[in-house]
Amino acid sequence: MRTLDEEIARHLKEAAESGELGKAKGYGKPLPEDPGWESTPEALRMPMKILKDAGVTPPEIEWFHERARLKVSIEAAVDPTERRALQVQLIELEQKIALRLEALRINPTL
Repeated sequence: MRTLDEEIARHLKEAAESGELGKAKGYGKPLPEDPGWESTPEALRMPMKILKDAGVTPPEIEWFHERARLKVSIEAAVDPTERRALQVQLIELEQKIALRLEALRINPTL
């Protein structure tokens, strides 16, 4: 019985021999450099790449986008009550982000 690696190698060899592999975008060229690769903790690189390639945004990234939206809303708010409510939301979100980042720092496999 073949291992999974051997089976993958066999399929790749067949695809290369038939010319199918040569039709693939970027075949024979180095992979494009991902600007976030080096800044991503090593243990999270592959999971984040898989999510990115699948078009799925990790919740932490969504939180950063939400934080940016809240900051813009706070600056635009005219009503002091509304501004204070938005500031509370921002504080809570920043605490959530900080706790998640700390958890990832302590245990990068989360």
